[in-house]
Amino acid sequence: MTKVIEVLREEHRNIEKLLVVLEQELAVFDRTERPDYEILHAIIDYFEEFPDRCHHPQEDLIFTILKTRNPTAAETVGDLQGDHREGSQRLQRLAQAMVSILTDHDFPRQSFDAIVHDFIDSERVHMQWEERLFFPAALEALQAEDWAEINARLNDKKDPLFNAMIEPKFRSLQQRIVAWEMENEKARA
Repeated sequence: MTKVIEVLREEHRNIEKLLVVLEQELAVFDRTERPDYEILHAIIDYFEEFPDRCHHPQEDLIFTILKTRNPTAAETVGDLQGDHREGSQRLQRLAQAMVSILTDHDFPRQSFDAIVHDFIDSERVHMQWEERLFFPAALEALQAEDWAEINARLNDKKDPLFNAMIEPKFRSLQQRIVAWEMENEKARA
């Protein structure tokens, strides 16, 4: 397996952690309690800054080369770039819904719940689809020189949450994830 695919898979695992935190905050909201809007805002910021600007463009680059190397495999994978655009639109709906709630606009609780669930569910389906279809197709079709080209064209932007240098605006979110992981570890023990 190539380093690029390993990194993308690790990023998927990290995104799943954020989706779990988002689910936890939605559960608080569903109990008519006040969720941690700072955490929700940080999750939205993270998705705008990293998956939309770094992770997805990397996948799109791999897909572009896959279409050249094996058009049939690319066709089987489907419209990856379109799926990324739809994900960005779902993220924008989530961000707009949160702004409406925070600015005391009349926004039905059920609508917010539906928007968040749609975002979470769609992200999970998308990542599973990439893991099951796209990554294997790319690994099979792309050649060493393709991976070298991809490595050369990748930006060097580091994940602002899941690396040694966590951006300050994501520290609370990182602490929440660490706490959640510790709770899960205790529950398994």
